[in-house]
Amino acid sequence: MRPVGTSSNAAARAARRRGWKRDAVATRDALVAAGTALFAERGYDGVPVALIARKAGVNKAMINYHFGGKRKLYLAIVELTFTEIVARVERLADSPRPAPEVLRELVAAIGELATRRHPYFCAMMLREVVTGGEHLDPALMDHPARVLAAVQRIVARGVRDGDFRPVDPLLTHLSLVGSLVFFFGTARFRERLLARRRPAIRPPAAAAYVEHIQDLIAHGLAAEPRRSRGQA
Repeated sequence: MRPVGTSSNAAARAARRRGWKRDAVATRDALVAAGTALFAERGYDGVPVALIARKAGVNKAMINYHFGGKRKLYLAIVELTFTEIVARVERLADSPRPAPEVLRELVAAIGELATRRHPYFCAMMLREVVTGGEHLDPALMDHPARVLAAVQRIVARGVRDGDFRPVDPLLTHLSLVGSLVFFFGTARFRERLLARRRPAIRPPAAAAYVEHIQDLIAHGLAAEPRRSRGQA
């Protein structure tokens, strides 16, 4: 016969395990969020481990336990965020819809990722890009390369289908993604700059900038209308 209380003890142990798993996920999420914000504000070298832990509200030993140190936390942030971005962008690149429509949605997707899901990542990556990516492992460079390839595919298809004028896909990617990353990565500087104007100027909203870039795409990349027969 099963000893009395065995089933209740097993249920209690299972409940504790579920609680530990929830706590572990919450701790990892808190460290990722705190690390991203601090790396964006101060750069990799300017962020001590103790500060990340304090902002996350955990013991600094948790950084080693969950990630294996500050550098691996930094790399994990880049990996996790870019994995999401790449998946979203490549799905759009594989869409059979017209290229102008897909490119507009891509701009909106980057805007959403940069404001709602990962609000500090553009500033963090802007700091990294300025240093030449010195803190990134070579394997991680594959992620921005895949974003580049996806945007190039969309633009090249638009040119091939006659929706876009014959623009260079690489230059278009640099103009498009570069301007978005710069806009979202320099929000704090822009607020300070515009506050010094007299009268002060309200910084443009993220949604307004996304729409602005979408309009630039629609008008700047659009192919000239085909002339009908009989026109000179």
